[in-house]
Amino acid sequence: MPTVPEWIEDFATVVGPDPDDVLVEMDAYAEREGFPTVGSAVGGWLELLARMVDAERVFEFGSGYGYSAYWFARALPGDGEIVLTEIDADELALAEEYLDRGEFEATIQYEHGDAIEIVADYDGPFDVALIDNEKTRYREAFEAIREKVAPGGIVVADNAIAGGSIDADAVRGLLAGDRGDADEMSAGIAAVIEALQEDPAFEASLLPVGEGVAVGYRVE
Repeated sequence: MPTVPEWIEDFATVVGPDPDDVLVEMDAYAEREGFPTVGSAVGGWLELLARMVDAERVFEFGSGYGYSAYWFARALPGDGEIVLTEIDADELALAEEYLDRGEFEATIQYEHGDAIEIVADYDGPFDVALIDNEKTRYREAFEAIREKVAPGGIVVADNAIAGGSIDADAVRGLLAGDRGDADEMSAGIAAVIEALQEDPAFEASLLPVGEGVAVGYRVE
């Protein structure tokens, strides 16, 4: 099953922003507990992407213990806002502990429950939306947030290449029109990429770091 070569991951980590002491601790927690995160190479890209679009508001579909949110928070201005969503209350509480230790002035919201239901309670615009919830619901997440993404904003979907049972060959085949044998997770990834490609308001591409990151830029 295709994955991003480890040397690219290592290279991207060296080139990207340096993690602070809290992120180093969060990485150690992930390794110790076997908790899947985007990793520091992708984390650095999340921070950079947020800076590139001058992000003020970020919404996350699936936040775990706050790893991605911490990278985003480093890029937000003092009047910024990031919304974390997580179905696991213990993970959300741990996220709050870690982010409380960061020197952030932005407002950080912690929402326990289903992200796709929670986003309905928030008005846009958002400058960045991270989709990292159940892979079978990625397209549903995109459809829930697309109208709330500001022109010039981005949608970022993790696990575009690997993770769980995702098969990159199957995803690529689905995107090329081969409706062959693909499991639900692979089909879910293909569905959100297809949605980004077909939406005239977005332009999409792929960052081949971590487990693959699909990025959609809202052009209108």
